[in-house]
Amino acid sequence: MNNKRNIFYNLVLLPLSLIYSLFIYIRNRLFDYNILRSEEFDIPVISIGNIHVGGTGKTPHVEYITSLLKKDFKLGVLSRGYKRLTRGFVSATSESTVSDIGDEPRQIRQKFPDIDLAVDGNRVRGINTLLDMNDSLDVILLDDAYQHRYVKPGISILLIDYHYPLYSDYMLPFGRLRESSSEKRRANIIIITKSPEEIKPIEKRILIKNVRPYPYQTLYFTSLRYSQPLPVFENGFTPPVFEDLKTGNCSVLLVTGIARPAPLTEFLGRYCKNITHMLFPDHHAYTKSELTSIASKFESLTLGKKIILTTEKDAMRFRDLKYKEIIELLPVFYIPVSIYFLHDEQNNFDNQIIDYVKKNKRHRTLYHKKNR
Repeated sequence: MNNKRNIFYNLVLLPLSLIYSLFIYIRNRLFDYNILRSEEFDIPVISIGNIHVGGTGKTPHVEYITSLLKKDFKLGVLSRGYKRLTRGFVSATSESTVSDIGDEPRQIRQKFPDIDLAVDGNRVRGINTLLDMNDSLDVILLDDAYQHRYVKPGISILLIDYHYPLYSDYMLPFGRLRESSSEKRRANIIIITKSPEEIKPIEKRILIKNVRPYPYQTLYFTSLRYSQPLPVFENGFTPPVFEDLKTGNCSVLLVTGIARPAPLTEFLGRYCKNITHMLFPDHHAYTKSELTSIASKFESLTLGKKIILTTEKDAMRFRDLKYKEIIELLPVFYIPVSIYFLHDEQNNFDNQIIDYVKKNKRHRTLYHKKNR
């Protein structure tokens, strides 16, 4: 039965992938030959994104770069605002909800309330509007914009999941590639994300050989770091620490609505064997019945102390839900996630980004002086 289903998928999806591949190939060539125009700005623009559909750890990398740049520069962050219910340009405020700006921008806004953050599917319009609102910005960071070629960034950062190399995947819908792996050529920086903490030198060499970065590209490796759980709601429950889960007298209901929860489940598995996982699609908008199911599943747990764990993205959605009172009085905690660079590469990455912004910030200052 599975073989028949696989044959059916191959017959249907492979032709669709070929059609999609042709469309994307033509689109990229139109940009390469300037038939479709990419706009440059007189301000440093850094783009970060991926070729795979979701799950490369983009948001924690955006947060890392935001934290790096906001120390010394006036930073604007522009995102698409995936699955928001609004349209056009929306400037994020402390009152913005997931419906207004999307879950990832809301997460960034919560962590960095003092930066200029906005969402707009039209990145050219978004950058121009951000600059109209605050002409003193030093740098723009474009979130999830690798395929948005109407803007020509000064630095383009491509994220590749260690577990899903480009060279072994296929174009949508048969595979998970948004465009051909050859389009990695547009990146100035390639980051292999979710790498094992103790990646062996031979594994690293093999991976570099397979990625085949060009001489003008810099390659880095990062890994995920999970921090101690924090409360989703202010309901008086004390957050557990990971070591508490090792007692064996604890039941965890893990609720995830992200593209690839495997690294998180693997991490939690080191501490707790009594994990029940409720898996939902990426960027999922939880319904009333699903929240009721979560509460019921939690009540059905029988072993010792019971808690609900979820991701940062899911925490953003839970807080804005219309029917959040269904789970609001339960012990619900989220696990913050960040990234760190392997092999002492952090300083090199930081310097590469900061040097680019400093150099081009001076150009922007001269440009404005000349045109006043």
